[in-house]
Amino acid sequence: MTDRPEPSQPAPHGPAPKSGDLLALAVATARAAADLVRERAAGVVEVAATKSTATDVVTQADRDTEALIRRLIAQERPEDAFFGEEGVSTGSTTEFSGTSGVRWIVDPIDGTVNFLYGLPSYAVSIAAEYAGEVVAGAVVDVPHGTLYAAFRQPDGSVAAVKNGEPMAVRRPADLAQRLIATGFSYDAGLRRIQAEALVRFLPVVRDVRRIGSAALDICAVADGALDGYLEEGLHLWDHAAACLVAEAAGARWEATTGAGGRRFVLVAPVHGYDELRKAAVQAGFLPVESVPGVVPD
Repeated sequence: MTDRPEPSQPAPHGPAPKSGDLLALAVATARAAADLVRERAAGVVEVAATKSTATDVVTQADRDTEALIRRLIAQERPEDAFFGEEGVSTGSTTEFSGTSGVRWIVDPIDGTVNFLYGLPSYAVSIAAEYAGEVVAGAVVDVPHGTLYAAFRQPDGSVAAVKNGEPMAVRRPADLAQRLIATGFSYDAGLRRIQAEALVRFLPVVRDVRRIGSAALDICAVADGALDGYLEEGLHLWDHAAACLVAEAAGARWEATTGAGGRRFVLVAPVHGYDELRKAAVQAGFLPVESVPGVVPD
């Protein structure tokens, strides 16, 4: 499924772009951005600002990397819109409107706190959306250099690769044998809801991992390294590219409203997806009446 478009989404104008061309640009740009992040990681990393709370941080590397991504994309496709995390956090989204119908959805460093602390789990995430549907995406695991990429073909099917090689979700397993990843909000109230739900959820699965990068968590589901992922409090830039990768690898995903009233994303192999969703509802991550596709900003 696709996410509900944000208000800044441009209307289609002109011929539809080739998703393969958009993917090529996403990959080249993500690799260049990853090089910059890697360079900054080798130096002193300092907090430049905070966002939703004092622990929700932005580094200068986030800002500089997003600026690089925007510049590289604009050089090739100047009429496209741009929807980036750091631009949104400073209220500058109107500056990035476009007329082509293509919108780039960017998280320059997904896993900023990991980056700040030197933990090797953070990524550059770039997705291209056309007419409200994500058609190409690239995620680069910066510390390890791994590239996850996917694009939607003209017939609607999706192809994805990890470093150029096909990948697939993990084989079926009982819920009690599944390894699930999650994350926690920076908002204290939502974090309390998540912690209480986790207490009820942990006994019914093998275990839960908290890696710190939604994009890498979702790509790990696509690559068969995890059996599923769920988290409330995400934004579109956190999951747009990675969910396309997961879909292509045999996963199902949805974005809906979680128990705390924020955007909740669930990703799992098609086989066993419904069972995991039911467990998420029973644990209290999701309200019983949650409807896929009804997503808060």
